[in-house]
This record gives sequence, C-alpha cells and structure tokens, in this order.
Amino acid sequence: MKRRFVAGAACAGALAVGGLALAAAPIKLTGAVGPGFTIGLKNAKGQKVTTLKPGRYTFAVSDKSDIHDFHLKGPGVSKEITDVEFKGAKSVTLTLKAGKYTYLCTVHGFKGTFTVK
Repeated sequence: MKRRFVAGAACAGALAVGGLALAAAPIKLTGAVGPGFTIGLKNAKGQKVTTLKPGRYTFAVSDKSDIHDFHLKGPGVSKEITDVEFKGAKSVTLTLKAGKYTYLCTVHGFKGTFTVK
C-alpha cells in the first residue's frame, strides 16, 4: 500500500513541476521592419500587439531592410534587436513589466507602441 502512495505522490510531483515549466515558457511575438518605412509587432493570432500582460516574451523580428533597425524601449528595457546594417531574422527573449513600450526604427523615427498591464 505504501508503494502505491509513494509512486502516486511522485507522479503528482512530476506533473506539477512539468506544469510549471510549461507555464514559464515565453510567449512568441512577431516583429517586422521594412522594406519600406513600416514597422509592426503581432501576436500568435496575427493581430497587432496593443496590450500584454507582464511576463516573458520572445520577439522574433524579421528585418527586411539594411537601412532600418528594430529597437524596443520601455520600463527597464532598451534593446536593439536588429541594427541598421542587418537584414534577416533575429530573436530575443525579454521579461516585460508594467508600463508603456515603444518599438521603433531609431534612424528614421517611425514606431509603434503597446502597454503592459
């Protein structure tokens, strides 16, 4: 009888730890800049990001121009995800806290914003 209880407790513990690992996985957002003077950030459903909850996010950015960059600024964050000479795809995972964030091309000034609350 004790063996079944110990095995059951071990399985329950493993499931709890596995559930925590899944909950901690970052949420993927897709960013794009260029080829023209455009910049954007979308969620997994393809919708423009306007509001997010605090947490970990992976920014997968497609930079389609070697004259723009993709920079993210907000509370505790100032991250150049792609630089001006870069053309291609890059990803970075960041932890966002409450506040207003701006993603922009620092060279030309076009931008978008979202709020974390």
